[in-house]
Amino acid sequence: MLALFLSAFVTFFVVIDPPGCAPIFASLTRGGSRAFGQSMALRSTGIATIVLILFALVGEPLLTTLGISLDAFRVAGGIMVFLIALEMVFEKRTERREGRAEEIHRRHAEEARAEPEDISVFPMAIPMIAGPGSIATVMLVTARNHGIHLVIVLSALAAVLVITAISLLAAGAIMRVLGDKLEAMITRILGVLLAALAAQYVIDGLKASFA
Repeated sequence: MLALFLSAFVTFFVVIDPPGCAPIFASLTRGGSRAFGQSMALRSTGIATIVLILFALVGEPLLTTLGISLDAFRVAGGIMVFLIALEMVFEKRTERREGRAEEIHRRHAEEARAEPEDISVFPMAIPMIAGPGSIATVMLVTARNHGIHLVIVLSALAAVLVITAISLLAAGAIMRVLGDKLEAMITRILGVLLAALAAQYVIDGLKASFA
């Protein structure tokens, strides 16, 4: 049981990447009040939680309805997660997130808003926390676990989302402690682990398909 929890926890932590979300969140909420930042952090995490749990619970029936086998989804999901891992290793994911942040800041300046706009749904909840990679990973992990095992997996997901909320709430402090270089190093290490996990998904899907 503990091994399953740790495996699911590490998987979700690497894909959702709470430390990587914190600096982007700090950038998007810059200029807003403390209450605004706290509200956005909790709302972003809450919306992402609903999205991920929804796909965790109805993902497999949805695939069945669409006539997609779980093994085919493992291969497709593995490829998708592998692409995200490559972006993490080569810092493309961070650049894309920062690009979204700059675009929103530019829009704020053009509209001359006194308070930053609501970023809880887009881009924080979707796609930064509950993006395609996160959704695919949640469906892959939960599809092969049922009963008490599913509860353990969902508990691991909940733990990661709680850490994500804490990371967003403490985004400013995290940025001061980590710094750009340490954050980049952590992102690359997590990217390598995620690439290996993605490769395993593809291998499992192909083995099951041709068995």
